[in-house]
Amino acid sequence: MSQQVVTRFAPSPTGFLHIGGARTALFNWLYARGRGGRFLLRIEDTDRARSTPEATQAILDGLAWLGLDHDGEAVSQFARAPRHAEVAHRLLAEGKAYRCFATQDEIAAFREAARAEGRSTLFRSPWRDADPASHPDAPFVIRIKAPREGVTVIRDVVQGDVTIRNDQLDDMVLLRSDGTPVYMLAVAVDDHDMGVTHVIRGDDHLNNAARQMMIYAAMGWPLPVYAHIPLIHGPDGKKLSKRHGALGVEEYRKMGYPAAGLRNYLARLGWSHGDDEFFTDAQARAWFDITGIGKAPARFDFRKLENICGRHIAAMDDALLLEELQGYLAVTGQAPLSEDRLARLGRAMYCLKDRARTLAELVEKAAFVLSDRPIAPDAAAAAHLDDVSRGILGELTPQLQNASWTRDGIEDLLTRFAADHGMKFGALAGPLRAALAGRNATPSVFDMMLVLGREETAARLTDAACVGE
Repeated sequence: MSQQVVTRFAPSPTGFLHIGGARTALFNWLYARGRGGRFLLRIEDTDRARSTPEATQAILDGLAWLGLDHDGEAVSQFARAPRHAEVAHRLLAEGKAYRCFATQDEIAAFREAARAEGRSTLFRSPWRDADPASHPDAPFVIRIKAPREGVTVIRDVVQGDVTIRNDQLDDMVLLRSDGTPVYMLAVAVDDHDMGVTHVIRGDDHLNNAARQMMIYAAMGWPLPVYAHIPLIHGPDGKKLSKRHGALGVEEYRKMGYPAAGLRNYLARLGWSHGDDEFFTDAQARAWFDITGIGKAPARFDFRKLENICGRHIAAMDDALLLEELQGYLAVTGQAPLSEDRLARLGRAMYCLKDRARTLAELVEKAAFVLSDRPIAPDAAAAAHLDDVSRGILGELTPQLQNASWTRDGIEDLLTRFAADHGMKFGALAGPLRAALAGRNATPSVFDMMLVLGREETAARLTDAACVGE
């Protein structure tokens, strides 16, 4: 029986959940979930000066909104420091690590002299093979004994085989002089202890793999499968940064992108399944494989994101869409929708969903059904309400009582009414939009009237006809 797949996402809680980190989490989640495996979360909070509870919560909130559920409790790397130290001391006892008494000043002086003489600045500790009897009573670090000959080959599913000469590897510090473990040790120990089978992370960690592999080799642990994915670049081809726009997942949520759409778009950033652009979560889980990840950096494109999100809004179940809309209103500081407004919006979804690329646009287009009388038209819409058009609306209102209140029935009534007055329907649509919604950009007049109902429609037209009287 093959080993169960176990992946992990291991962010540092020093800020928000970056969009690149969200994609890394998504790839790990998809790979594990698509194979009946486990997806774990580890908070790498060893940097006590920069790690904050608020940042940890932001990461948890971002993952929860994206729907990336993890198995078991989140692991605190800082809390596991005693275990990390235990591994370092075991390697020391087995002769695979050693005490190094070189001071920071001595190391800095060595590197300065090496640079001046054009030599390698790779520090070779004189304490590696020193007789323990010669050890001074002084602070020391514990260093691993790195291999000096041959090569280390990182077998990476995405990058291919990456070969590093062992004479380019230093004797990495495992424990600092105060007894605290370094990041490289903590990551290797945690990944092993958590049973991680596949390490899927950004390619900025590629060089770290060779150093972490030294610990695996020294401990006799089986290596995980490595997949180092290219970073996300901006539209200009440069590394994604603040100048390219919002970077935190929370910011994308506030901009109104639905979670399903963002998941879909992030999955396509650097991974492909044929020519498929739009797909469901179930399809993503079934299709995703790390062998489909490309080596080239992906470029973030807001237009493509909006297109994908629009298609997800159109395809989403109305109840789920209303629920996500309430969440969007909450994070943007807007008042929640009352039961009455939710019911009204639910009735209008059929003529709104296909036209909105974001939840913000959906709210904007739904203004006609979310607004209460009296409708206050904006300047552009008010321009359609002159004396003539108000008179026409006044004539139209009584005829609504006998119309068949279906979309076809309303369309037939308005078309005949316009023809009877010697006007094209477009000339009637402007005043109707101003009266019903107070703006020019709206769903079709027929749909708005159908959704509002006969009584509310007549009341709004009467209001508009009577303005200025």
